[in-house]
Amino acid sequence: MPAEPGAEPRRAIALRTRLLAAMLGPLLAVAAIIGIGGATLIADVVRRTNDRVLGGALGAIAETVQVERGEVTLDLPPAAFGMLENSERDNVYYRIAVGSQLLTGYSDLPAPDPAALTTDQIRFRFARYRGQDIRIGEVKRMLPRIDRPVIVQIAETLDNRKALTRRLLGALLLAELALVGVATLLLRPALSWSLRPLARLRGAIESRELISRPDFSPLDNGPLPRELLPLATAFNQLLAQLDHATGGVRRFTADASHQMRTPLSVLKVQVALARRGSSEALDEIGDAVTRLERLVTQLLALARAEEAGVSAPLESVDLKEVSAAVIGRLINQAISAGIELNLDADDGADYVISGHRTLAFEIIANLIDNGIRYNRRGGTVTITLLQRPSETMLMVSDDGAGIPPNKRETIFERFVRLEGAQGPDGTGLGLAIVRSAASRMGASVEIGEGAIGTTILVRFP
Repeated sequence: MPAEPGAEPRRAIALRTRLLAAMLGPLLAVAAIIGIGGATLIADVVRRTNDRVLGGALGAIAETVQVERGEVTLDLPPAAFGMLENSERDNVYYRIAVGSQLLTGYSDLPAPDPAALTTDQIRFRFARYRGQDIRIGEVKRMLPRIDRPVIVQIAETLDNRKALTRRLLGALLLAELALVGVATLLLRPALSWSLRPLARLRGAIESRELISRPDFSPLDNGPLPRELLPLATAFNQLLAQLDHATGGVRRFTADASHQMRTPLSVLKVQVALARRGSSEALDEIGDAVTRLERLVTQLLALARAEEAGVSAPLESVDLKEVSAAVIGRLINQAISAGIELNLDADDGADYVISGHRTLAFEIIANLIDNGIRYNRRGGTVTITLLQRPSETMLMVSDDGAGIPPNKRETIFERFVRLEGAQGPDGTGLGLAIVRSAASRMGASVEIGEGAIGTTILVRFP
């Protein structure tokens, strides 16, 4: 929605900040994934490492269990318990039982179901004992001449495991924070280097402000990354359109100032004469105003025909209907000049083209106007419409003096008139308007060959 008048415009997030966030976001997400995976791996490594020590102690105790004289005996090795000593001074518990009969150790240590154990295969599990979490390693052994299984258990508290896990997680967290911090510090100069072409492009645009005269030439910004090429190309196209538009304004201003100087001077002189009482001056003033009005009208028509930018959507234009409308508009001018106007077109033919009605009207009006102005009195101007498979052709013919072959190209230029031509109030813009308007509709204009007079052909695709 557009901002309300007087309201402060919203400020967009800086491009550098956007890029930094776009890079840090995935980096933090990856760091979080690594952290979760690392925490899982650390927990598994700590568990496996301590279970290996616990299993070693359990194996050392289980190896001392023997049968002597039909009874189960054991010799608890001090080294087995020494293996479990650590800086956290975890408590160590053990229990050796023959079946359900306690042989030695802590009687209230959680006992396993012998049927759930596999002979000589160590099993580990977590349990709760005396208000503490413990890790139990246990094994079942079958001894000769003993019908009941011997269950050997050894357990320890988890303080050392938890402390080791915390240290490793802390180290992992510090490593990730250091990685993100270093990446952030390195990203800022990297972004500055990456955005340098954009800064160079901005500098090339800002340098135009130091030039007093508007400069619409393409930007000289050096090689650009692929992502910035469409922006630079679009900006150069905009500059080209502005150059074309301002060029049209400059041409219109120059043409108007050059061509209006003479009728304005004549008008000024005739006004001075009229103030002295000259009755003929009023007629001259009227003629000068008429010529000035025609000049301004044709200059505006030329400006419309040469207008740059996006054209209006094409519409269906009936050349026969437009020709009849132009004849109705200029019939009084033709009668005053003693010129007969004819329209030659088949009644059943379709003369509809895709174009702009206003431009088609300007084309036909200027061709008929030229045919009237540069014709002899009692002459004829004929508008002929022809329909062909690939084009619709408009021909405007007169039986005047004609155009010399060496003038047939220059006659389409602005303000070019034939020497000795009739119609001294002409401006030399008629055929320039015709060619410009025709090109806007994709049509071509040419001078036809004829024995007498002039024939102008306009071919509409």
